[in-house]
Amino acid sequence: MSTDDTAVVTPDEMVADLRLAAVSRGLDDKEIALQKQSRVFFQISGAGHEALLLGLARSLRPGHDWFFPYYRDRALMLGLGISPETILLQSVGAATDPASGGRQMPCHWGFPDRHVVSQSSATGSQCLPAIGCAEAGRYLLAHPEIGGDHASVSAQPDEVTYVSLGEGSTSQGEFWESLNTACRLRLPVLYVVADNGWAISVPSRDQQPAPVVDLVRGFHGLEMTRLDGTDYAEVREIGQKALDYLRAGGGPVLLHADVTRPYSHSAADTQAKYRVPEDLEAEKARDPIGRMAQLCVSMGVLGSTGVDAVLTEARGIVEEAAAAALAAPLPDPRDVTRHVVALPEWPRRPTDADSAVGGAAEPVETPRRAIGSEPGETIGAEPAEGAEPVAMADAIRRCLHELMAGDPRIRVFGEDVADAPDEHLERVPGKGGVFGTTLGLQASFGEDRCFNTPLSESNIVGRAIGQALRGLRPFPEVQFYDYIWTAMQQIKTEAATMRWRSNGGFSVPMVLRVPIGGFLTGGAIWHSQSGESIFAHVPGLLVVMPSRAADAVGLLRAAMRCEDPVLFLEHKHLYRQHYARDPYPPLGWEVPFGEGVVRRPGEDVTIVTWGAMVQKSLEAAERVEADGGPAAEVIDLRTIIPWDRQLVADSVGGTGRLLVVHEDIRTAGFGAEIAAWVADECFDDLVAPIRRVAALDTHVGYAPVLEDVILPQVADVEAALRSF
Repeated sequence: MSTDDTAVVTPDEMVADLRLAAVSRGLDDKEIALQKQSRVFFQISGAGHEALLLGLARSLRPGHDWFFPYYRDRALMLGLGISPETILLQSVGAATDPASGGRQMPCHWGFPDRHVVSQSSATGSQCLPAIGCAEAGRYLLAHPEIGGDHASVSAQPDEVTYVSLGEGSTSQGEFWESLNTACRLRLPVLYVVADNGWAISVPSRDQQPAPVVDLVRGFHGLEMTRLDGTDYAEVREIGQKALDYLRAGGGPVLLHADVTRPYSHSAADTQAKYRVPEDLEAEKARDPIGRMAQLCVSMGVLGSTGVDAVLTEARGIVEEAAAAALAAPLPDPRDVTRHVVALPEWPRRPTDADSAVGGAAEPVETPRRAIGSEPGETIGAEPAEGAEPVAMADAIRRCLHELMAGDPRIRVFGEDVADAPDEHLERVPGKGGVFGTTLGLQASFGEDRCFNTPLSESNIVGRAIGQALRGLRPFPEVQFYDYIWTAMQQIKTEAATMRWRSNGGFSVPMVLRVPIGGFLTGGAIWHSQSGESIFAHVPGLLVVMPSRAADAVGLLRAAMRCEDPVLFLEHKHLYRQHYARDPYPPLGWEVPFGEGVVRRPGEDVTIVTWGAMVQKSLEAAERVEADGGPAAEVIDLRTIIPWDRQLVADSVGGTGRLLVVHEDIRTAGFGAEIAAWVADECFDDLVAPIRRVAALDTHVGYAPVLEDVILPQVADVEAALRSF
């Protein structure tokens, strides 16, 4: 090691980081011992990565930079100022664990004050939110007016976003999708690939045809370096250069660091089953703690006695931390459902009691029971005098303009959502999405607020998550529901769990707009699916599905106020239907989540429905009653999660009969949940079996004759009503 290599390392820093490296290894050992005593319930090791992470920590700035780490980054957390006791609080599952309150496994970091974003277990999924975080920082710097109105939303001109992963995780597509955007936008992102040669028991040669640092060379604008991650001085030098380059605006950097894995992947793994003894023995010569100790001696910072004293001190620190963590209180099981979502405080609905006392809190402006309304009549706010009804697609477009004009935190992006390339904008009419719902947004608010993305649903949603974590209000769009599945990792694993897994420390205020549903002739499998029940099964995700223009506006305004991810499902068939038109609601008119509405009163049967099936249910109800059949009350839920249990219970209490109608397939559709709940909670009110009308348990066919029989029609609802 030359003098130049060690010049950046001061004696005090060298000793301090040797101590932290020994503490990090000691925490591994203590957790392993405690797991054998059933006082820790899982263990995953950071051993072999200490020199890399502590060397980089010297150039990183907690609370200034942003961090998307992975579970091997124990030493990085120590280097950022997280105490050994705090780390062990998570290991023992303590209520006072600041990262998760006992909800996450050990080494799943999350510290808002240091900008360490709560981590999931899914490998590589953190890369896309990291990109969104970095682009949010750039956007915030370009819009200083946001900080004035929202003091907690801020950015620093030289901030860096750190994201780390193992070499095995680079096999995930989200890693490559993130590189695409990081390089195209030249974002200040530091990728740290810690290569210990193994993805659990899979060697690197079975993962990739070449080292990652070679595979990424085709990405223009990406600086990359391979380094020895067990050499503390080399890490300090290369890490400082990389951070200087990033802070100067040079664009993304990838460090491919070779490290060791002296311990098994986790306590559930035994690497002696697949690694030969000589392989494990060879790693001991490269142990980073031993090399750091040797560097201390060669620099004249410590003698061998001094090194022993530092290591002994580290063991004492770990023992004290363990004693404190083991004495910490355990979580209260009664709090287990806290922080799944945190809905806004909606204005309270007026009640009969309010009338009796002569006053009420400010009421919700959307009535729940529209007695005497005709099918298709506007329900809700009084329209402005002379106002013309607008189609649902136009109402959504107008509402997006309204919301963006009122809040610069909103950004709209996805495939084809922009109008046109900026340089041609004045010469062409603009596209604005395949259904025109974003037409004019780019022209009105600029390319940094409405823009196109790569054809990648996970890229769209993952970047939105990162922006939301920074306090923006992203409105991403997935072009068709049928293609949402590549984004499921980001929706379910990252967005929906964020508030709960961080015990309320982080949230994702994102409104994900998605056209959904069939009844568009020729849509076939890939443009006609419904499947809201799948997303209703995801705790932490709010699911909305309006059936008409006014509700689309009211729900979109309400979604803007939510601090948790909203899946806003817009039925394609309803975009231009005349019966879904309404006068545009006045400013301030919202539809609270979890409040359905009675579209048609009736005394004999309750129909619960949503989306495109609302109108079909109304038509069926009219025909049946006109023929002397039962009078059906039609409830439009409007939101699936949460759904209006009270309104349904009140109606079933009066009619004694329930028919649930939805476009999704019958088996495990959301109608099954409603039927089960009513059977549990309203059994004494029922005078007949609950019935369901839904799509057949198959995919939607292309030929109209197939689609007609697969999707539920008015005649199917009629037949079900007449069967009561």
